[in-house]
Amino acid sequence: MKCLVVDDDSISRELICECINETEDLILSGVCKSAIEAANFLSNNEVDLIFLDVEMPKMSGLDLLKSLYNRPQVILVTAKEKYAVEAFEYEVTDYIVKPVNHSRFIKAVQKARGKNKPSKIESVNGGNIFIKVDSELINISTSEILWIEALGDYVNFITPEKKYVVLSTLKNIELKLPQNEFIRVHRSYLVRIDKIKKIAEDIILVENKMIPVSKSFKKELLDRLTTL
Repeated sequence: MKCLVVDDDSISRELICECINETEDLILSGVCKSAIEAANFLSNNEVDLIFLDVEMPKMSGLDLLKSLYNRPQVILVTAKEKYAVEAFEYEVTDYIVKPVNHSRFIKAVQKARGKNKPSKIESVNGGNIFIKVDSELINISTSEILWIEALGDYVNFITPEKKYVVLSTLKNIELKLPQNEFIRVHRSYLVRIDKIKKIAEDIILVENKMIPVSKSFKKELLDRLTTL
C-alpha cells in the first residue's frame, strides 16, 4: 500500500515514517507538514493510505478529509481522543492516539490490509455488476460508475461514493460492460459516456477528474457523441 504521512509535528512524522519503512508491504509515497501541502500532493498523486494528524494550522486534518473526493483509507494519528466520534463519521480505518507505538501501528495497518483486499467481479446482469468483497456480493449499478482505471494487475471502479479495487484487466472489464454505455479513451481508462462533462484537446472531464484521451481512441469517442 502506498502511504502518505501528514503531520505538523516533526517527531511524530519521523516515527510514523520509520514504522512504514520497517513494514514490508507499505511504501512511503509522501510526507507533508500540513493539510494544505497534502491537498496539493493528492491532487497529483494517488495513495492507498493516509496517516493523518487532526490539529494543524490553517487547515485541519478533518477539513482535509471533507475536501477529498474518493478518499483513500485514513488512519488518524492525534494527541487528543475528542475527535474520534467525528472522525468515524468519515469512515476512517482507525484512530491512533499519540505517542504512536509500533504494536498499535501494526494493528491499525492490519485493519487497512483487510479493507484493501482486491474485490472480484462475479457477474454482470443487465445494468448491474456483482463484485465479491470478502465473503459478500456487492451489487453496483453500472449507471453509478464514473470511470474505470487500470492499475497494473488491478482496476479501480470509481463511483461517487466509493472506489472498488478489482483483480482484472481493463480489457476484460470492457468486454463485460454494456458497450453502448462505456467507451475506452486511453489504454488505462474506460469511462461512462453520459458522465463526460467536457472535452478539450486531449483531455475529458468526468466529475472533477481530468482523464487523458489517446489519439487512437479519440476518433471513436467523437463519433459516438451526439454533437450540435
